[in-house]
Amino acid sequence: MADRFDLGRVIELDSAPSELIVAPVDTLASAWSCELAGQRLDWGASVRRLFGYPADHCPLREEVVTLYEESSRAAMERLRAHAIRHRRGFTLDIAIRPVDGGRRWVRLVTMPVCEGKTVTCLKGWKADVSHLYGDTTPMPVPAMPLSRG
Repeated sequence: MADRFDLGRVIELDSAPSELIVAPVDTLASAWSCELAGQRLDWGASVRRLFGYPADHCPLREEVVTLYEESSRAAMERLRAHAIRHRRGFTLDIAIRPVDGGRRWVRLVTMPVCEGKTVTCLKGWKADVSHLYGDTTPMPVPAMPLSRG
């Protein structure tokens, strides 16, 4: 029997959600980045929707972390610091309270961007995985337009 690490505790896989996670179809809309120098966030449209923000809102990191439930915020901050210190990525499911109400579980995939041996930016993607935790059905991902070439 294998185990997995989730929000700071070990969960036996027999009791963990067993449904498959499908990566977002539109990875650009689900993409995010954070420049470490100024903590500037750049979010795709799907990420803004996950957090309940309008499409034109440019959130500040200090504003966004207040939307994380305490245990999720603490786990994310620990893994974030480790990722920056050791130039390593991580994946974590976080519980948030979006600005438009409710509760969601979000899969946070993070990877460092380095200049030499220094991490200058974190980037990745975020996807709604609430259905794995029995909270809600996942948010629909808009279909990507077909390119004609």
